[in-house]
Amino acid sequence: MNSPYKCAIALRLEPEIQRHLDQVAKAWGRNWAFVATAAVRDYVAVNEWQIKEIRKALEEAEREDFAKEQQVRRTVRKWRGRKRANRDR
Repeated sequence: MNSPYKCAIALRLEPEIQRHLDQVAKAWGRNWAFVATAAVRDYVAVNEWQIKEIRKALEEAEREDFAKEQQVRRTVRKWRGRKRANRDR
C-alpha cells in the first residue's frame, strides 16, 4: 500500500483532552486520528506564519525601519476607540 503519510506518532494525552478530542471526532463523523492530524496541521500553519512575520519584523528592525511617532499615535487611538466601542455594547 502506498500511503501519502510519512510517519506515525504516538500521543500521550491528558484524559480531558482525549475526551474533547473524541467529542470533536464524533461531531465531525471522523476518528480521533483524523482530528489530531487536522490539529497538528493547523498548529504548524499558524507557527510557520508567526515565524515568517517575526523574521520580517526583525529584518525591518535591523534596517531601523520603525513606525513614526504619528503612526503609532494614530494606531493607539484607533484601538482605544475599538475598545471603548466594544465595552459600550
